[in-house]
Amino acid sequence: MDVNPGAAGRALAVITADHANEESRALAKIVTELLEEDGFYVDGVVVVPNDEDEIRKAIETGVVGGVDLLLTVGGVGLSPRHHTPEATLPLIDRALPGIAEALRSSGQSAGAQDACVSRGVVGISGSTLVANLSNSRAAVRDGMATLLPLARYVINEISSLDIF
Repeated sequence: MDVNPGAAGRALAVITADHANEESRALAKIVTELLEEDGFYVDGVVVVPNDEDEIRKAIETGVVGGVDLLLTVGGVGLSPRHHTPEATLPLIDRALPGIAEALRSSGQSAGAQDACVSRGVVGISGSTLVANLSNSRAAVRDGMATLLPLARYVINEISSLDIF
């Protein structure tokens, strides 16, 4: 555990699932542990249905609440039920496609097939970095290992600018 909890900023995770279950609770635990290990203060983990409006509302709540990093987990695949990118895109002020591609590339290298076919997006909404991750444990672990150093960099950049 970081000696200075929250030193990296505040984070919120939004997990999309048809209903809260063992898997969504396990993902919530993994995400929380990885964020806290990296020095983030976790405002919370919320589970929302695979519904575009519900996902968008959860993201908007985190952005308005001023979190530095908002992760979504799930809903980025090929199924017609997956709506996370569509819910995220209208809220993005500045896209960061390089980070989204890095997440797909590292997922492919790690053998997380859901990560490499992810339609997930990454960008800045207000002064919040928003990133979509796939929902397998492998994709979350690998995605967080790729994302967190980049997130620290982006958050530092955002906080040093007056344009947000």
